[in-house]
Amino acid sequence: MTSLCDGVFVVRKFTQQKIEVYDANTFTLQRHIAVPGLGHYSYGLVACPYNNCLYASDFGNISVHRVELSGSDAVMKWSVARRPAGLSVNSEHNLIVLSGGDRKLQIFTTHGTLLDDIQLQTDIAYPHHAVQLPTGEFLVSHADSLHRVCLVGVDGAVVRSYGGQEGCGPTQLSYPGDMAVDGEGRVLVADWYNNRLLVMDQSLSSAHEMSISVDGGLKGPYSLWYDQSRSRLYIGEWDGGAGRVIVIGNLKDFTLSRV
Repeated sequence: MTSLCDGVFVVRKFTQQKIEVYDANTFTLQRHIAVPGLGHYSYGLVACPYNNCLYASDFGNISVHRVELSGSDAVMKWSVARRPAGLSVNSEHNLIVLSGGDRKLQIFTTHGTLLDDIQLQTDIAYPHHAVQLPTGEFLVSHADSLHRVCLVGVDGAVVRSYGGQEGCGPTQLSYPGDMAVDGEGRVLVADWYNNRLLVMDQSLSSAHEMSISVDGGLKGPYSLWYDQSRSRLYIGEWDGGAGRVIVIGNLKDFTLSRV
């Protein structure tokens, strides 16, 4: 899930070859974008305002699809490392692809030219999402024997981390998913199996829960998208039947513990 201008874009699990487009004001379904060849498992979707396009990861087909949003909906794709999951766009408007099968962090231009190919250290197993910070370092979420959010250098080595053994305690995570960063560098993490969102400081030294007031509580929060231009947070749920997209408005940053 991602947004751009007046559109909110959603890929549903087990739905092939299309992206849903909703109106950002009314949240009504407007249309579908056909993405030929997009497989059942697309774990990453991100918009790039600078290049006016969408990117969707294709886990099974080991590729990324680029959708032009200038009116043509033209689609191109290119190959990436095995099992691509989370996607993000850095400050230079390049695409960051995190691939779990090869434990690689790859950076591409908007048309698929590989700029960097970073091998993550061996204990970062099953990485899900990566965000590049202004320092050039990366935040990486992953889950296997360790469930952590890591600060990773440009050499792929862990500088520091939050979490460890899987659990539900205040210093533990259980399958961390997407992350979002506010203007002050605070990190919001979807703690998937714990049904909660955690706010961490940039040093990853402390965290507190962001309590979300929603019917039935959070049910498997997996994907996050923070639209700073609208002060709006989108939360995509994996569990709970058909799942939901929860929209939190008037969220200028992640300092509040309850919204």
